[in-house]
Amino acid sequence: MEWIIVGGLVAIVLYVIFVYNGLVALRQRVNQAFGDIDVQLKQRHDLIPSLVETVKGYASHERETLDAVVNARQSALSAQGPESVAGAERALTGALGRLFALAEAYPDLKASANFLQLQTGLADIENKLSAARRFFNNSVSEYNAAIESFPAALFAKNFGFAHREFFDVGEAARQQLDAPPAVKF
Repeated sequence: MEWIIVGGLVAIVLYVIFVYNGLVALRQRVNQAFGDIDVQLKQRHDLIPSLVETVKGYASHERETLDAVVNARQSALSAQGPESVAGAERALTGALGRLFALAEAYPDLKASANFLQLQTGLADIENKLSAARRFFNNSVSEYNAAIESFPAALFAKNFGFAHREFFDVGEAARQQLDAPPAVKF
């Protein structure tokens, strides 16, 4: 009889360890996925000063739009955590949209090889960022479902597994990011 009780307790402990290790793996996957987003955002942020300088050469009197892009980039660089980063990126995407709309008014700028190269590079980064965002949100969904499922829900919070937020860029930005980028030659 004692062996049955000991065997049952060992089985329960082994099961808890198995579930705990699964939750750790899912949490690491979420962290890695956010790291992937961070890499794409860094590339995006690194490209923006060149883009602003190129536009400045053709439309220097459009100071307000250029300053908005620079300020939005600074906010995005200093943002921490998925929610804060997503909010800062929404503002940056809006500022970049205004910058590209401004470029439409300057035919010489639109024809500039440097501007076209930067625009193509940014479109490529936006595609990669969109894929990284989808992977992150999928990872967060799996992780949140795992910590809310029985039996993990019984002890997940006690072991420090907290609900994670999705990387939400907002509806307008989502439509823009999910749409294929327009690259004009």
